Amino acid sequence: MTTLAPERTLDAIAHGDAPVFEELVQMHLDTLDRSGLDERTYHLVRLAALVALDSAPASYMMNLAAARDAGLTAEDAKGVTTAIAPIIGSARVVSAAGSVLRALGFEAILDEEA
Repeated sequence: MTTLAPERTLDAIAHGDAPVFEELVQMHLDTLDRSGLDERTYHLVRLAALVALDSAPASYMMNLAAARDAGLTAEDAKGVTTAIAPIIGSARVVSAAGSVLRALGFEAILDEEA
């Protein structure tokens, strides 16, 4: 795998080049094991980070699929957003809800095409 300069990486992301996505996958390998957290807690923390950062729907799509496979539910997601709302603010929580809905919509479209 080749490491790209920041300018080249941004250009590659904009054009959907595969090496960038490979780098993103590499960033996430073994993070569960290295975190020392159990799988459920790991995914709850990642969800909280996504909400706090006002992440894009694509980020939710990637992470929620893994979280769902690990057994997390919509109630778990609701609990996370309820817990962090006083810290990050209601605007971020509402934005996250929209991103999650968009991510689920994108996922449904991809499932239909498969």
